[in-house]
Amino acid sequence: MKISPFQKRLIALQESLTGKFPDTVWIIQPENRRYLSGFRAADTQINESSGSLLMNRKKALLITDSRYTTEACQEAKAFDVITLKRDILEELPRLLARLKTKTLGFEEDYLTCGLHKRLLKALKGLSRPIRLAPLHKVIENRREIKDPSEIRSMETSAKKMSGVLSGVIAGLRPGLTEMEIARHIEQSAYEAGAEDMAFPPIVASGPNGALPHAVPTNRKIRPKEPIILDVGLKVDGYCCDMTRTVFLDTPGPKFRKIYRTVRTAQLSALANIKPGMMSTEPDSVARGIIKEAGFGDYFGHSLGHGVGLATHEGPRLGPRKPARLRDFRSCSADV
Repeated sequence: MKISPFQKRLIALQESLTGKFPDTVWIIQPENRRYLSGFRAADTQINESSGSLLMNRKKALLITDSRYTTEACQEAKAFDVITLKRDILEELPRLLARLKTKTLGFEEDYLTCGLHKRLLKALKGLSRPIRLAPLHKVIENRREIKDPSEIRSMETSAKKMSGVLSGVIAGLRPGLTEMEIARHIEQSAYEAGAEDMAFPPIVASGPNGALPHAVPTNRKIRPKEPIILDVGLKVDGYCCDMTRTVFLDTPGPKFRKIYRTVRTAQLSALANIKPGMMSTEPDSVARGIIKEAGFGDYFGHSLGHGVGLATHEGPRLGPRKPARLRDFRSCSADV
């Protein structure tokens, strides 16, 4: 019988729960939860959860409440669904005892200080002590390597977004406001079959284009000014993230130089990326071109980042924290 990508990921993680690794892991980050289980429910706020995963080598539990029981049973086929009647931390000690947990791995970048304190308190009175251990991005590192099903979803997401942008750009005209364009992008994305937006559309014209994460305003777009469109949508949970810079008329020489410089830097970096190189190297290629053109002082961010279930994922291409870029074909057994 053919097993799903979610089952493959779960099995790979369970097989790693040996030696110095925690014998049980508790997953609460929504993207990691969906990656391992297929459970699609979203957390509306960081302090509100639609569920979590609790796993050891032999058992996989999806813990939720009655609002999500039906969806969890339908979507997370490899998990036993536990419907809570009380707060998760009131029932967690009993579940950990059921799994004979000695060391519980947790997502240190997502567990809030308040939740961590409550977790320690909940475990304090146990007759059999349980040690807490951070997971050090174990799931996030696995998510960097995409399997074929993930790649297909990302390709579909990018194609839909590119088609939406082509239509929106063709309809741009002086006098439209940034907010009107942003709403048009959202409406067109849903009409194209998007599951959701990856993030609120960024539409920034004229001087607002200098704000990388600008919020659309009632400013009207004008000829000869740059109009930045930074957008993304989701398909099967997978995001795309793309940016376009357009002009309603022929831009002046300064804007043409800036645009061509950035384009040259982008293409040169892409041409130089290969498996095995350090993540700082493509950034260095692009940064050198931009610096030589006289714009180095304005390149304060990194070159780029991975994308997947989250808009920003590893690997990250930047001047700091070098990491070796892996070839997904040589890592397929790890996912």
